[in-house]
Amino acid sequence: MINSDNNDLYDLNEALKVENLTINDYEEICKRLNRKPNRTELGMFGVMWSEHCCYRNSKPLLSNFPTKGKNVLVGPGENAGVIDVGNNQKLVFKIESHNHPSAIEPFQGAATGVGGILRDIFTMGARPIAVLNSLRFGNLDKLSNVDLLRGVVSGIAHYGNCVGVPTVGGEIDFDDSYSGNPLVNVMALGLLETDEIVCSGAKNVGSPVLYVGNTTGRDGVGGASFASSELTTTSLDDRPAVQVGDPFIEKSLIEACLDAFKTGDVIAAQDMGAAGLTCSSAEMAANGNLGISIDLDLVPSREDNMSSYQYLLSESQERMLFVVKEEKVHKLIEKFNKWGLYANVIGQVIETNEVIISHKSKIVAQIPTSALSDDTPINFHEVISNPPDYLLKKWEWKENNLPEINDYKIFSLKDHKTFSYSQIILKLLSNPSIASKKWIYKQYDSQVQANTVFKPGESDAAVIRLRHQNEKNKNKVFSGVAASVDCNSRWVFLDPFRGTIAAVAESARNVSCVGAEPVAITNNLNFSSPETEIGYWQLSTSCNAISEACKALETPVTGGNVSLYNESKNKDNEVTPINPTPVIGMVGRIDNVEKSISSSWKKINDQIWLIGSYKSETTIAASSYLEYFHGEVTGRPPKIDLQDEKFCQSFLRNAILKSFVVSSHDISDGGLAIALAECCILSSKGATIELESHPDRDDNLLFAEGGSRIIFSIDNIKEKEWLEYLKKVQINSPSSVYVKKIGYVSSQTLQIKIQDKEICKIRLEELTEKFNNSISGNF
Repeated sequence: MINSDNNDLYDLNEALKVENLTINDYEEICKRLNRKPNRTELGMFGVMWSEHCCYRNSKPLLSNFPTKGKNVLVGPGENAGVIDVGNNQKLVFKIESHNHPSAIEPFQGAATGVGGILRDIFTMGARPIAVLNSLRFGNLDKLSNVDLLRGVVSGIAHYGNCVGVPTVGGEIDFDDSYSGNPLVNVMALGLLETDEIVCSGAKNVGSPVLYVGNTTGRDGVGGASFASSELTTTSLDDRPAVQVGDPFIEKSLIEACLDAFKTGDVIAAQDMGAAGLTCSSAEMAANGNLGISIDLDLVPSREDNMSSYQYLLSESQERMLFVVKEEKVHKLIEKFNKWGLYANVIGQVIETNEVIISHKSKIVAQIPTSALSDDTPINFHEVISNPPDYLLKKWEWKENNLPEINDYKIFSLKDHKTFSYSQIILKLLSNPSIASKKWIYKQYDSQVQANTVFKPGESDAAVIRLRHQNEKNKNKVFSGVAASVDCNSRWVFLDPFRGTIAAVAESARNVSCVGAEPVAITNNLNFSSPETEIGYWQLSTSCNAISEACKALETPVTGGNVSLYNESKNKDNEVTPINPTPVIGMVGRIDNVEKSISSSWKKINDQIWLIGSYKSETTIAASSYLEYFHGEVTGRPPKIDLQDEKFCQSFLRNAILKSFVVSSHDISDGGLAIALAECCILSSKGATIELESHPDRDDNLLFAEGGSRIIFSIDNIKEKEWLEYLKKVQINSPSSVYVKKIGYVSSQTLQIKIQDKEICKIRLEELTEKFNNSISGNF
């Protein structure tokens, strides 16, 4: 036992275990304080030095991201990124994870994930205008995964619907690696309503520190440390580390905060999210190069006999910390009280660079701000020089390993019987990872605020209309923003570099497919333990890929989140890591939302075209077809040529804006055949397609992935003008990029021919039934 300066006795080894700190961390803390920390102070260091708060395992990797660009106003370091989207409008956006809380309490874990990311947005002075989510679960043949899916979707729907922010899009995938550790990543967008961006640095010595919002309880104590550790069979015991949210209080908080920010009387603002009052006070002090003193006796609480440790580490929801003008504090308090919210002055800005906490008339923590926030510990890891042997072996896989095709039929290595191409298409469409997610998104209110251009599932990216805030500038043409979240985690598992480049490229491609220009990204890096050589190699390689892809596509990184230790341990101490999942949240801008397009065919006899790159590889390796039909997760994902990718997207956007292209859809999971089927299902129209024979395998034509490919339809009335336009554009096109007609929109069937030989003919009703009922059939 040790006796701290405040006579706070505790068992050191047990305390370090609780706070997820090492003995080296403890020695560094003692060095920074010039004394031993008391138990409250140790808890403060525990949350501030967690991976969740200080990125101690990933910071060196993140520093290599490109973060500057012509449209970037605020990059990493603040609550969210900010970009200029034209017309004197600024978009605030970010993505965050709530993985571990959702694993043990799916409803509240997911709900408070939505609440937390919304606070990051309106803390900057922006009104939240949209939410997207990226979800991962284990396969639905396990009841526990079905229960997790149901709980998470209910939590997202409850919070988003009640708070009045539309859930406009997202993605979801199923794989056994997520069975013990689901992923819940939530992205939010907001439109700035204040003249100035509200930042978090404290200013002006003597300024009051104002606590606003909900009361503080014991829920969520230690949540940041909990989020930075692996899940085990005893994780259910950590339910108190999961926060409990109230979306109706959040709605009041949004309105009250935006109203307060517009007065100019709020000097700085910080959300009380991860690490609660500890993190918000320490970061405000450090960002302002000043200090803060706080009296916990003045903090509104909902429970009796709370300790200073509990006050400081509570992650109770819907709370904010402000630094305000002293002469305006009473008016601000009245504003928040009007909304039924607590508003108490709990401290002040001080000149000395310290965070000083008092409780029951005694100082319980006194820590230099630099000790908590600056030069936080970094865990350095060696990066293995070569890919691990198990991957090198998988990369040896070739397409000729598959059974031969006889009379357009192929033997499934998974089901051990022969299928026609029509049967394979229907089988892939019914796989939950490919099938319609309607059962999920129909629970979300996607239309609230009346600015959602396309409903979820209708387009490759969400499109949000930006209404003019200044009535003087109001006109009939509305600009808009597009957003997409993407990651093919199978590809990243099989090759972290190629897979992550593909995630950036696909997110940009989806934004381009609606007619918007990709501008910037936020990312959520979901990985397993960095303490294993493979885990850290995956993380490091993926970060390098993000840097390369973002530089090539000119989409800088404005911020994001790192979620490590995503792995589960069973009662036999066997560890199952998730597939590495670097989710990319891409945003783009479009000058006129009336020009944006969806994925569905528009009318019969419209021409169907294909654009792609010969330099970007197209292969069955690592494909959905290989996994879901043949039962093999192997091969090396296709390499993407980023310059050709960039050209293909630019070509498509220009053709959309010139009103030649009336629908478009990128080719991803399941290949060309599935992309065509999805367009048919969405439009209730068929397609007649004619393809040239493949030199090796015809299933490559239908189910291969990669190639920077997009299918799009052209208004048949504009055929002559389109061909003239195409002829002009192709003069300056790379020789490696092809644009070719492959068919036309028809009425009731998807018909595919290869060299005039019909290989597939499926009625629209069959396609729709398989696609729409796969996930809902589990509930």
